[in-house]
Amino acid sequence: MSDQNETPVRPLKVAIVGAGPAGFYAAGQLLAQKDVACEVNLFDRLPAPYGLVRFGVAPDHPKIKSVIRVFEKTAKKDGFRFFGNVEIGTHVTHDELAERHDAVIYTTGASHDRRLGLPGEDLPGSHPATDFVAWYNGHPDAAHLQFDLTGKRAVVVGNGNVAVDVARMLALTEDELRETDTADHAIEALAASNIEEIVVLGRRGIAQAAFTNPELRELGEMAEADVIVDPAEVALDEGSRAWLTRDGADVREQKNVEIATEYSTRTPEGKRRRVVLRFLLSPVKIVGEDRVEGIEVVRNKLVADDDGWLTARPTNETEVIPCDLVLRSIGYRGRPLPDVPFDDERATINNLDGRVMDPETAEPIPGVYTAGWIKRGPSGVIGTNKKCATDTVTMLLQDVAEGLLPTPAKRDEDVAALVAERRPEHVDFAAWKRIDEHEQALGEPQGRPRVKLVSVDEMLEVANATAAAAD
Repeated sequence: MSDQNETPVRPLKVAIVGAGPAGFYAAGQLLAQKDVACEVNLFDRLPAPYGLVRFGVAPDHPKIKSVIRVFEKTAKKDGFRFFGNVEIGTHVTHDELAERHDAVIYTTGASHDRRLGLPGEDLPGSHPATDFVAWYNGHPDAAHLQFDLTGKRAVVVGNGNVAVDVARMLALTEDELRETDTADHAIEALAASNIEEIVVLGRRGIAQAAFTNPELRELGEMAEADVIVDPAEVALDEGSRAWLTRDGADVREQKNVEIATEYSTRTPEGKRRRVVLRFLLSPVKIVGEDRVEGIEVVRNKLVADDDGWLTARPTNETEVIPCDLVLRSIGYRGRPLPDVPFDDERATINNLDGRVMDPETAEPIPGVYTAGWIKRGPSGVIGTNKKCATDTVTMLLQDVAEGLLPTPAKRDEDVAALVAERRPEHVDFAAWKRIDEHEQALGEPQGRPRVKLVSVDEMLEVANATAAAAD
């Protein structure tokens, strides 16, 4: 690897596709290198960066969003450029990126839902939680969506943090919502909601639920929602007790059991809404003629394999839970990108430890990498992506040191010229900051962090108008 006196002559040029946490963490790692100078061009198909921090984190969790300050520091570093409102594969191809950079890192996340594969899944009133989350967070792709909240009961299928976020958002009061950066259209709809009960279904027991402790605990702290847990549904069977005491047991699981057990001892206070946590139930059919009228579920029992892993097996006991809205929260999937090998089964880019692999030769494709959920699947929290991105950057730098990167055919051509030609409506980081400041200024009189602009046209109008005023 070249020493510091030589690298400014030919800095390492890296394109990163996807401006969410993994993308920013990868950019930060590259720009922090002392032994090699780097230039990073970060692309996103939306004018707004930050990915799931902006469009996935629940609006009533502002502390989690404080990680944006770390990303803003990265954006101020020499060698960093942001190209928002540019879709790779549409405006610029993978090959065109690879021709102009020493390496390309894909960090596009996993924004699509996993389907249940059940009869009735596509009835009106049945939605992926991914759409609901994007809708209340003001994602431009989801701003036009509508959710019928006129019924009395909603069912959320899933036992992870997204399921809890969705349940909580349905249960918050208008006052609680109006303190957040929830999209205005969602605040109006949720404030007028008739939903009185939100049932959260888990196919296994409370000991196996994927909630984090703070998320589960928050359910019991809402102003106008009781949390209801049947003591029988959190009573542990022999297998679950063994699960909690196994070697390497997760303390989080034991704490979840304690929190849910405490909920089961509470006397309901008669609040306006109820969040009902149910376990060992799997949906088998969404019921209804022209729209959702209920969800049929089967009671499960836990069966341990030879390694002690507990699997939910259906019994003959079924019931129908009447409801008007079903939100399916059973996981996220990545989506294929043009000219990038994709593993359909895992719904991730085909890779080994961050190096993108050619499925035909089973060899790494020189100069192409991946990080974040599109690399490993939807797991962990925001900070998990830091180690994931660091691991990928380490692989990239190893390949630099070993001379394994290809020589780009058009390395001396600045990708900015190509972007300007293909996508004159692109947004740089200064333009994004103008949008950001505009949103915060709209929110300030209301005591809110911001009022989100929910269409790309609105964002571009603000970016261009404020830019013209500055000139």
